[in-house]
Amino acid sequence: MRTRPPRSGTVVFTGRRPRVLVSGGVLTLALAGCTTDTGGQAFPDEPALASATQGAKASALPARPAELTLQGVDPCVLLADPQLDRLKINSKPRVAAEPIDGPTCVFDADAEQPFHSYYVRTITADVEEWFTGKRRKNSMTTEPTQVGGFPAISNHRDTGTPGDCETLVGVAKGQTLAVRAVTVTVGAFTMPQLCEKSALAADLALQTLKARN
Repeated sequence: MRTRPPRSGTVVFTGRRPRVLVSGGVLTLALAGCTTDTGGQAFPDEPALASATQGAKASALPARPAELTLQGVDPCVLLADPQLDRLKINSKPRVAAEPIDGPTCVFDADAEQPFHSYYVRTITADVEEWFTGKRRKNSMTTEPTQVGGFPAISNHRDTGTPGDCETLVGVAKGQTLAVRAVTVTVGAFTMPQLCEKSALAADLALQTLKARN
């Protein structure tokens, strides 16, 4: 009896009927939402799971109680003198030399150790983009939270020496207020401390923004 020679290729499951092809004598299975190891054991598709997780986090954000526009707002005026004192900011606010994503103002607390700074910026983007949009980065840890009742995200990197933590507040559709706490004295703060400083400064800036609207 004559038999057909095997064809090269890859095994792909589509619906209930798989198309079975063989490549280099190795059988590979592709399941919906799963991948396989060389032993043929299926395990979850990590990128797919990551996307689902980020989507769930975005859904956990609270509804925005109001629309607070950032249009025409100078970030350097979002922290008033009493708020500067509370944050121990002693230097005159300065415009960032190389702003990222939008107008950025830098507030320095460098009268005494440990030195640190706050970067306040206004961004034309929905806050959800850090979960499911083009601003999402797999290297960053993002968690849903709220600031003054507004949807917010805590955004930081877990690896290495803690250097900064950013709080992103969705103040209006397509507009995000971002406040990043940055340590200047290396190793002076833990990540929770930086995130706490960032959240406090974001809350104070939000209070000023509410008063303007």
